[in-house]
Amino acid sequence: MKISANLLKVATAVLAITFAGPTMAGAAKIAIIGGRTDDPFFAIVKRGIDDAAKIVESRGGTVNYLALQTYDNIGSDAAALIRTAVSQGSTGIAAPNWVPDAEDPAFKAATDAGIPIMVYNSGGTDKAKELGAINYVGTEDYVAGLAAGEYLGTNKVKNVICVNTVPGAANLEARCKGISDGVTKAGFKSTQLPLPASSFGDATAVSEAIKATLAKDTTIDGVVTMGNQDASSAALAIAQANAQDRVKLGTFNTDQASLDRIKQGTQMFAVDQQGYLQGFLAVFLLESYATYGMKSPTMPILTGPAVVDAKNVDATLAGVAAGVR
Repeated sequence: MKISANLLKVATAVLAITFAGPTMAGAAKIAIIGGRTDDPFFAIVKRGIDDAAKIVESRGGTVNYLALQTYDNIGSDAAALIRTAVSQGSTGIAAPNWVPDAEDPAFKAATDAGIPIMVYNSGGTDKAKELGAINYVGTEDYVAGLAAGEYLGTNKVKNVICVNTVPGAANLEARCKGISDGVTKAGFKSTQLPLPASSFGDATAVSEAIKATLAKDTTIDGVVTMGNQDASSAALAIAQANAQDRVKLGTFNTDQASLDRIKQGTQMFAVDQQGYLQGFLAVFLLESYATYGMKSPTMPILTGPAVVDAKNVDATLAGVAAGVR
């Protein structure tokens, strides 16, 4: 709570200095598309969105969070939510660009309607520029994957599987590609383990798939999952396969369970993309642009990646306790 309160205080102070009185032509209606409400990572993103919404609401505006219900058809469903935001008369729309082929036409429909857009969490700088977005807030997923792969390679992890529970999602495919390139650079190898999108959130399905893969190939000595929820499933699979001595576990995103495993030595690392900042900054910057014409001079605004391991895990724990990491 302390971290989010401080960010809110700083942002409010900046606005108070910059704008002495109400100058906006009309109250902003910000729509932000995001992941499922039971997705642990997007729960952190939503915390940032909610804190930024307090600033928007203090200026007479509104923030509407439009959540995916499933990840089975992530691209088409996200596109439908973007179009819903357009039809609702939003004055600014922020959304991840998970599946560009499906979502790009919806983003274009927004810009054609004169609505400024922000790409966040997934898509990257080049795609944001192509779509005419005011900025990109998040990590470059390939760069994040590469950082994980190089970390694994440096630590002599030689045969890595990248567990992807939403195959086809551009951000997750880019992470797995980065892991593969980073590991290959060190002279080792990595392959992707794609699971049906319906397995997302199904801890048993993910655990059983990883356990079966480890039993089939006993040379595998590294498992990387795309989110902290799947990391818990992977940890269980590794334990049930009696492979703790040979298999190193890594994941993207952080939570209490992952950090506890890092401290205990049963998880090697986590790559933090700081989802709280993604949600907060996407809303705050988009509304500031829509209301006051403020635009950041830098693009992109990167929130990661940061590798958390045994050396720096203690510094991350306060953020997890506050619900922002």
